[in-house]
Amino acid sequence: MKSNNRKRNKAINGVIALGLVFALTLLSACGSNNSNNKASSASPSKEASPSAVAASPSAAVSPSVAVNKTIRIGYQKYASINILKEKGGLEEKLKEVGYKVEWTQFPGGPQLLEAVNVGSIDIGNVGEAPPIFAQAAGTPLVYVGHSPASPKAEAILVPENSPIKTGADLKGKKVALNKGSNVHYLLVKYLEKVGLKYSDINVVFLPPADARAAFESGNVDAWVIWEPFYSAAQLATKARVLADGEGLVDNYEFYLTTRKFAENDKAAIDVLFEQLKESDQWAKDNLNDVAKLLAPALNLDVPSLEQALSHRNFGIEPITDDIIAAQQKIADAFFELKLIPTAIDINDAILK
Repeated sequence: MKSNNRKRNKAINGVIALGLVFALTLLSACGSNNSNNKASSASPSKEASPSAVAASPSAAVSPSVAVNKTIRIGYQKYASINILKEKGGLEEKLKEVGYKVEWTQFPGGPQLLEAVNVGSIDIGNVGEAPPIFAQAAGTPLVYVGHSPASPKAEAILVPENSPIKTGADLKGKKVALNKGSNVHYLLVKYLEKVGLKYSDINVVFLPPADARAAFESGNVDAWVIWEPFYSAAQLATKARVLADGEGLVDNYEFYLTTRKFAENDKAAIDVLFEQLKESDQWAKDNLNDVAKLLAPALNLDVPSLEQALSHRNFGIEPITDDIIAAQQKIADAFFELKLIPTAIDINDAILK
């Protein structure tokens, strides 16, 4: 009997020992997994090596692991980039190629391109004139795309009861505009059309907010402005449109970056343009929804934005020889008027 008890106790002790070994092994494995999880969550931006991605299928479908770059986008009130920003979706697409996004708003194109010049942003959208002034000042920018022409999206406004009835009446008058902006060329072409010289008027350089205040207070006689400031001021003050860009200018919206970013971060630019195309197509078919989307972000009313949107065209197009020639024509006109200090060649700002 004692022999049987000893055998039974020995068997029980063996089972207990095996159980302890199994439990310790399980705990060790769990601890190892937890350690790995903590390491992964503590370094979400660390880029996985190609071999690690190849060995682990889950790594290939977890783009957040490789997000260690940033694309810094400059934008203005209105235009395609602003629509894309408010609509959303770009951030997730950029994660797939390893980028996150930083957004910065600017009052106008000249200010945006100055930020490109000092390295504060990587890419942004501006009108026709700002890149010409920037290139003349030595900014290392390149054109990477443009929107279709939208000549009706900028105009020369005069107060409702202004004695100015024709272009000739601008002689000797104060005309406000944002220096170096796309409307600068509209003013040049309009004066040329009505037979006035640039020196026949008094140009007052003011950013949009200050220009509107001066316009409403009567401190300037006319205001050359782009959308949506144009529609907002016209509808609110019943200002008259002396002329818009139709038959005078193309009014392209350009996308510009530095040569270094264009060459080293093409993947991010490609994703941005793909998303802009999708967003623009949606905007083109849903102007009222776009106006409602932008209204709170821009602090503008829906009717003003609906009118502004109706004045522009949508889409993203490549830089062609015709576009380069059109920009060169503007640059030559500005140099002739001594608005820029030196002649420039637009081809110097084109990716080869």
